[in-house]
Parts: sequence; structure tokens; C-alpha cells
Amino acid sequence: MKYLRRKIDAQLLKWKESPRRKPLLLRGARQVGKSYSVRHLGESFDSFLEVNFEEVPEARRLFEMNLEIEEICNRLGILFGQTIVEGKTLLFLDEVQVCPAAIHALWFFKERLPGLHVIAAGSLLEFAIKKMPSYGVGRITSMYMYPMDYEEYLWAEQKDAWTTAICEASPDSPLFEPLHSQLVNSYRMFLIVGGMPASVNAWVETRDFNVCIDELTDIQESYYDDFNKYAKSVDITLLNNTLQSVIRQVGRKFMYSNVAGGYHENDVKQALTMLKDAGLIHLVEYSTANGLPLGAEVNPKFFKYLYLDTGLLMRAMSFDQAGQNELTELILTGSAADLVNKGAMAELSVGLELLKNSDSRRRCFMYYWQNIASGTSSEVDYILGNQGKVLPLEVKAGTSGKMKSLRLFMEKKNLTTGLRCSLENFGRLEISNGNSPAEILIIPAYAISRYGTADR
Repeated sequence: MKYLRRKIDAQLLKWKESPRRKPLLLRGARQVGKSYSVRHLGESFDSFLEVNFEEVPEARRLFEMNLEIEEICNRLGILFGQTIVEGKTLLFLDEVQVCPAAIHALWFFKERLPGLHVIAAGSLLEFAIKKMPSYGVGRITSMYMYPMDYEEYLWAEQKDAWTTAICEASPDSPLFEPLHSQLVNSYRMFLIVGGMPASVNAWVETRDFNVCIDELTDIQESYYDDFNKYAKSVDITLLNNTLQSVIRQVGRKFMYSNVAGGYHENDVKQALTMLKDAGLIHLVEYSTANGLPLGAEVNPKFFKYLYLDTGLLMRAMSFDQAGQNELTELILTGSAADLVNKGAMAELSVGLELLKNSDSRRRCFMYYWQNIASGTSSEVDYILGNQGKVLPLEVKAGTSGKMKSLRLFMEKKNLTTGLRCSLENFGRLEISNGNSPAEILIIPAYAISRYGTADR
């Protein structure tokens, strides 16, 4: 598969060049591009050694023998016919979750071979880490990786000029309308293709959406196959039903009772935790959002979930070709209201863009707000921390909406700035917040990534 440029490439190069570098743990769901990005980084070294513990069990045994780090590297060099040299070799330990001893060994590379560049990755890494009695705090660096965002999709489409134009635009300097219209159409296609690298690559190379469907189907099936690997203490049917319930409830408060099978709430909670650890779903918590940090005012009774990818969401929702064709047509040409009703695609896509553009060096926490008073239904889709202030964001699938919830929230919290994310061009709305002037900035969905690195 052709390598697709990723934003994490810059972070990996920064890690490579840092004199305070530690062994790196690259974390994320299966097939989001972790191995490809590490191999791409390996091209900048004199030598690159990839050790896949699932494919080479002999390597696993080397780490399980309690050898010194230097001796492990010597024997790996003999096993693979390649000398490992500090400062010149990138050592990549892939599928490291099947070899906990190798994860533990990462703690000592910094002390014994500080000049050696070491990266470890694995599809089900979080499960292995949880089983370890201790973790190498201060000895290991983590980076989190997600599917491709819209800007990376445009890079794959060789539309770098479009990304430059988006970065230069603002509410005070909107894009010219012909380009905005093209971006809206392109973004709709991105929702269908999704951000999984295999699907994006298939689209770029073939322009045949059926090929993308095949790739997404294979990925979806691999996730279900993984259930057998980490579900020894949980009913696989429960995991499947919980995942399907998350998909059906995207954009809404998650209700345990909606999980088919009549399972106990505690069992569903355990299944949700496993799905989060696998990277398939991402939690969005309710916060009263009176100030930062937003996580200090979380109410655990109210929460939503994002599914990993819009393309995969469509595959999970489409049980037959007719359903797939209907949903595809809806996204490309349907009304905004219909688009929201078919799985809250607009809210999901914006949330994923924010997630993908969060700080890769730390776990991302996401929040929303709703008026939980009896008889009310106001909700703000996402609450961000931006430049030390609370910043509310409301998603509109189309180009209209009264934003009652956003205005109510801004008035209750005495805020002067809010965000409206939609398919509109950049713009600004002047409003009154009580007796004080306020504004709502209009940000197109295709440009919302610039707010993903906000302080949480």
C-alpha cells in the first residue's frame, strides 16, 4: 500500500531527534496506520529492524529469558541477520501485546542503551498494559494514533493547496464560494470513505467505492475476530451487542437498557471498557463546564460515545447493499435533517476531527453539556477548553439552525464566544448575552480540526 502522509510523522521525527528521547509506545486501534508510520520513519535511519512477535515467536522467547538488554539486542541481530547500532538503527517491536516481557523490557532501554531508538506498538496493547503489575512511569513515552483526519485525506488526494486555503481562512476572511462548495462535496465523500488508511488508499487509487467497502468490511470483521482474543471473561455476544448499541446511539446519551439481550448494567459497563481499550469507541462525558479543567465537573450518569470512524460506522449500519446505497445517496445529496437522523453523522464526524487533532502525546478527554433539569432538552455537542476559557461548540448538519442550546449555555455561563460548526462558509454572528455583546464563530466542518489541540 502506498504510504499516506500523516500528521504524526512530524511528532515521530521530533521524538527521533530529541536528546531526552525515551522508548516510545505507539497506541491506537488496529489498522489506523501505526506500523506504516513507523516503517516510514525507519527510512530516515541507516538501518531498520522490525520484530513482529506474532510472526516470530522465537523473538518472544528472547525477551522471556530475562537476558540483559544488550544481550537481547545482540541475539535479535543474529536472529534477523542485522546489527543493531545505537544512533543508527530504529528497532520496532510490533504486536508487542503478545509479549508482555518485551513491554517490561522497554523500561530498561533508556538506562542501558540510551542512544538506541526503540518503538513498540500493538493492536490490543491496552489489555496487556492493564495486566502488568507495574508500568514504566517516567521511562516510556506514549503517543496516541487515530484514523486519518480530513486534512490528511486531502493530502492523499494531493490537494495541499486546499489545506493551505483552509488554514488561511477565518470568520473574518471566508473562503471564496466555488472552493467552499468543492470542499463541502469533498467532505461529504470523506464521510463515506472514512479515515482508515486502507480505505483512503483504495479510494485514491481506484476511485471505486466498492473497493473501499471491501477494505472497510475486512477491517470491521477483524475487530469482531479480536473479540475472541480479549473476551475470555466477557460474553462475545455481549461485546457485539454493546458495540451495535453504541453505533445506534451515536450522538445521544448512552442508555444501558438499549443493549440487546437484557444484560446487567455492570456487564455492559465491562464490555464498554473493553471496547474503549481496543480503541473502537471514545467516551464523551457530561460536564457542568463552569470552568477549566472540564474534567473536574463530570457527572458520570451522563455520557455519549463516538465510534472509531465514519466509514466503519456506515458499514456497521448497512446490512445489505440496498441499505448501503441508500445511506451513500443520503450523505452525498440528502437533506441535513435526514443526515442527522441516520446515525448523527455530522456530530460524530466533528467529534472525530477534534479527537484526531488532540495532543498525540496524551490521552484525549472529551466533554459535552446538556440541561439536565426536568422537562428540558438543551444540549451543546462539545465543550472545549481554549486559551484558558470554556468554548462551547454546537454542530449543525446543514446551513441553518437557531442555536437555542448554544445561546442558552453561553448566557448561563456568561461566555462571550461560541462555535457553530456546519456546512456553511466561515462567518461570524454578533449576538447579545444578557447586556453584554457576544459572538458565535461559524466554522465549516472541514476546518474544525484547528480546535482539536485546545486545552482540556
